[in-house]
Amino acid sequence: MIAAMTLLILGLILFLGVHSARITADGLRSRFIAQRGLKTWKGPYSLVSIAGFVLICIGFGQARQQPLVLWSPPHWTHHVAALLTLLAFILITAAYVPGNGIKARVKDPMILGVKCWALGHLLANGTLADVILFGSFLAWAVLDFRAARQRRRAGTEPPVGAVRRGRSAIAVVVGVLAWMLFALHLHQPLIGVAPFPGFHGFH
Repeated sequence: MIAAMTLLILGLILFLGVHSARITADGLRSRFIAQRGLKTWKGPYSLVSIAGFVLICIGFGQARQQPLVLWSPPHWTHHVAALLTLLAFILITAAYVPGNGIKARVKDPMILGVKCWALGHLLANGTLADVILFGSFLAWAVLDFRAARQRRRAGTEPPVGAVRRGRSAIAVVVGVLAWMLFALHLHQPLIGVAPFPGFHGFH
């Protein structure tokens, strides 16, 4: 248990740490990229991110084998988690669909999507590993969202592009379909937990 939690925490430090450069050292990051180029930054950034992600997966997977239960969430929290996760998929999709109104309105759909995902899972799970994992991502998303708003007020954040007709609908449809695919078919084999135990596939 201790070894698993150590791997999980180390993975979170690496993964969220490297993704916090724009929160804690945006000026240094910008100067590094200006002097050495974006590719030079992305190389180590990607390696540290992958290493952190792998450690998170290993540590969390091992910790789930011997869970330390802090509380037992009521059943209704699973429905809330499903709705928040659906919203997260739509928001994250909107971050990659150019010219959609969702991104124009909320400005940072990726960060808000992570917030929804983390909050939903934090509400519906009560083990120590869940609290550490999803609580860390939620705290990171809150700080990153605040940092993005500060950059926008300072005029250092690139403006969101013009809205194009139909792009918001594309983001919603693709997000919903991706959520259905993952929640109904991939969550169980990949994560080991069935969000909807009574679902046995489309007929």
